[in-house]
Amino acid sequence: MTILHSTAGWQPSACILCECNCGIEVELGGRDGRRFERVRGDKAHPSSRGYACEKPSRLDYYQNDPSRLTTPLRRRADGSFEAIDWPTAIREVAGKLAAIRDQYGGDSIFYYGGGGQGNHLPGGYARSLRAALGSRYRSNALAQEKTGEAWVAAQMTGAFTRSDFEHCEVAVFLGKNPWFSHGFPRARITLREIARDPERCLIVIDPRRSETADLADIHLQVRPGGDAWLLAAIFAVLVQEGRLAESWLALHADGLETVRPHFAMVPIADYCERAGVAEALVRRAANRIADASSAAFFEDLGVQMNRRSTLVSYLHRLIAYGTGHYGRPGTAHPVTSILPLITTSTITRDVRSPVTHARIIGGLVPCNVIPDEILTDHPKRFRAMFVEAANPVHSLADAPRMREAFAALELVVVVDVALTETGRLADYVLPVATQYEKAEATFFNFEFPKNVFHLRGALLDPPEGLFSEAELHARLLEALGALPLAAVDTLKRAWSLGRPAFREAFFRLLAADPGFVSMAPVVLFRAIGDALPKAKAEGAVLWALAQIVATQVPASLRRAGIGAGPDADPAELGDALFDAILAADRGLVFAVDEWSEAFARIGTPNGRIQLAVAELFDALDGLATEERIPVDAEYPLVLSAGERRSFTANTILRDPAWRKKGADGALSISPVDAGKLGLADGGRARLTTRRGSAVVAVEISDRMQPGHVSLPNGTGLEHPGSPGQGGVAPNELTRGEDCDPIAGTPWHKSTPARVEAI
Repeated sequence: MTILHSTAGWQPSACILCECNCGIEVELGGRDGRRFERVRGDKAHPSSRGYACEKPSRLDYYQNDPSRLTTPLRRRADGSFEAIDWPTAIREVAGKLAAIRDQYGGDSIFYYGGGGQGNHLPGGYARSLRAALGSRYRSNALAQEKTGEAWVAAQMTGAFTRSDFEHCEVAVFLGKNPWFSHGFPRARITLREIARDPERCLIVIDPRRSETADLADIHLQVRPGGDAWLLAAIFAVLVQEGRLAESWLALHADGLETVRPHFAMVPIADYCERAGVAEALVRRAANRIADASSAAFFEDLGVQMNRRSTLVSYLHRLIAYGTGHYGRPGTAHPVTSILPLITTSTITRDVRSPVTHARIIGGLVPCNVIPDEILTDHPKRFRAMFVEAANPVHSLADAPRMREAFAALELVVVVDVALTETGRLADYVLPVATQYEKAEATFFNFEFPKNVFHLRGALLDPPEGLFSEAELHARLLEALGALPLAAVDTLKRAWSLGRPAFREAFFRLLAADPGFVSMAPVVLFRAIGDALPKAKAEGAVLWALAQIVATQVPASLRRAGIGAGPDADPAELGDALFDAILAADRGLVFAVDEWSEAFARIGTPNGRIQLAVAELFDALDGLATEERIPVDAEYPLVLSAGERRSFTANTILRDPAWRKKGADGALSISPVDAGKLGLADGGRARLTTRRGSAVVAVEISDRMQPGHVSLPNGTGLEHPGSPGQGGVAPNELTRGEDCDPIAGTPWHKSTPARVEAI
């Protein structure tokens, strides 16, 4: 096996455990030179600049997990697996996918996944396979996290926005603990800087006294599920005390007079009581935001996987925009992306799933309805699933019903490096290279004004017989007879003649057949992948994306030093970006934006912020009479399923031994509740919800408020080296029907539960 870089010295790459993708350096070693002996932050990385948390030091548990798969598997009639060779696997998978397409239509083949926290390129290549199959419906983890926020952003600004925490006077975190979940570059350094500056203010909205809340100037310790009342009370304070940025809003926003009456008579004291936060503290927070020269906001899974999550996304933006915190340093800004993860321009279309007619936001079917799209006799039900770089049976709500749905499918194909919980239910499991054995990248490019993209090269060749997802999709297309070989040959010859000839050939193919755009990823991989640097072959798809970005934001690219200057041929800018990406082993500042452009990038029809989202007004007004969470004597506690902790991450780290702390995935519970229930720290208890029951380890924590318990994320995985270890899978306890009425996102963070001593 080849090692693509010399084992001497440190090799550049990136962490794959959260969206920050911090630059790292890896020292390879061990008997075969394939071990990640040491990992450290890369000081030359333009975004993270040497920053790294404790988690990437454990990446060898991912790269060198002895349980990884090295050969395709096929399910036998008795349910066991047998190893098969690649020609057999490709032929049979392609044939069975084609048979289902031909019998039921391509819409019956459902695609899930496409990448995780560190690998987004597979989804690009999968587009070609989906096009050949006519597979229309897809989803991924974003559909249980960010679609409600994206839907609100589409209504209000027509663009996805993030905030500038490095320069803000006030930082507000809603349902987010960036001390552990990060979410923006150099998170812990930035948090400390805010906390130490007496002129700045850190506001944390979290039912738990999180590690970030320890640093906060104002901790609004909301009752679980009470966020909507809290945020409505904050905006009502702004309305009733005359603290809105009226002049700014007159210049930049519409709809204030439509929104104002919904808050003019809100009983602030009552809403604060429902939220469980002192009214004086709520008023203090509201006025501190209004007084600030700049305020940055970040909502995350604590509210996005909770009740009224879409309404909460709306209320938080009302507070931010109502006080004028957009379009200047320290506030919200639009995002320049290589590829938007969710395209807001299409969100306002009313597209529905075929069986349940659930709202599809950004092209993604809500995760909670996937079983209902299968377990039915509806003629349009999903008949097959192609799952890639994802583990929905473990990571999505209601795992028991998800398993039932997978058993009802006529074909399940899983592409992964390990035999996951989802893979165990598959008809075929197709193993691929790890994320460090191929070129990879993510589209979590949210920084402003300097935005960074990192195509990291392969550190190692994959074991013999394995290859990347790009190669897999190419082989499946070839087996289907769907790969346009003439186009591959045309582009391969054109590449050898130079970039002008290549661009001309590519766009000529596109003009002749607009559908060619869907085949372009795999065509590019076959045409130019071998001509790229060996460790960057899978980056071929980025050539097409670079051409698009160059037409959308040419000034941003030129300010970043891309291209030969303002007088250069615009047609060459995309190629200049592509070449710069290929050359930047440690990441590239690909765009430099200016704050003056923030308002020009608002994507609403009239270019102004829209404060009124009428579809949410009934839910907003209903807060006056609605019950917070329907807890009762049978389920008196509220479970937050999936808390980020020091050593939790996504499930690609399958061996529980990777965790230096908390390997048992203990249930956190307050001293008050533990005392009432007779629980001991380190003991065991039975946790029961309306969906299921499990025995859990107990951790008594004064960070928890009475009535609130939590389980960590990423636990309960089946690992052959650690049977029965590693905690509880939270989604054995969550229900599919518990979800947001607009976005369909789950209520993982507010599940009624009870705990009993055993």
